[in-house]
Amino acid sequence: MEKLYLENSPIAYYIDGTENKEWLVFIHAAFVDHRMFEKQFKYFSGKYNLLAIDILGHGNSIHTQKGDNIEKMSYWIDQIFQKHNISAAHFVGVSLGSVFIQDFANKYENKVLSLACFGGYDVNNFDVEKQKANSKGQMKMMMKALFSIKWFAKDNKKISAYTSEAQEEFYNLNLQFKKSSFRYLAGLQKLVNKYPKKQRNYKLLAGCGEHDIPMEIEIVNEWAKDENCDKIIFKGAGHCVNMDVPQEFNIYLESFLQKQ
Repeated sequence: MEKLYLENSPIAYYIDGTENKEWLVFIHAAFVDHRMFEKQFKYFSGKYNLLAIDILGHGNSIHTQKGDNIEKMSYWIDQIFQKHNISAAHFVGVSLGSVFIQDFANKYENKVLSLACFGGYDVNNFDVEKQKANSKGQMKMMMKALFSIKWFAKDNKKISAYTSEAQEEFYNLNLQFKKSSFRYLAGLQKLVNKYPKKQRNYKLLAGCGEHDIPMEIEIVNEWAKDENCDKIIFKGAGHCVNMDVPQEFNIYLESFLQKQ
């Protein structure tokens, strides 16, 4: 994929394809970068125009200026759309990535063909108690990172992936995350329960792995029931399902995208 930078921003992004095909956008999980989708890029190359973006403070999106913050991600994504004449796209988000694709849909609904959210939650209807439990768990992990990113990554891989291969891949990507980038994640809560819940005019898929934490499985089940949307719980997978079971993930995602 070709690496590009968005002018007047710190954002690095990657594009594959210029043919007259639909666009498929990938937004990664926290502490890694776009490379967590390598197996998806290979599978979907030639079938869709592909766009992957490094979240602020991750991967190559680290050359920040004063005033850059996580709340601007949707604006920057839209700027990329305008630059490349992308009128609308399908979105795939894993964990933190699912928050950003929902935030984009809240602000630019007419540019969304579908959302596929894995290991995430409904940002417009997130239970306060679950939100507190989630934040408490995150703070505990972040404390380890203050002492050592290596220590943090060693524990984080067990939470983020289930198979030994996926854990190793996640670990190596996590090692490259910089401690200074934690400050950008502090603004994440400003994107949660900010917009009222409303009827969606696009397809929605909620999913996770059977070995994800029980709270996440509960969230996905409740979300799918509440919205009557597509749902998938992948067998043999943890939090980052696309890394744990890439073949099953790719086939199911393709089926969802083609569904009328």
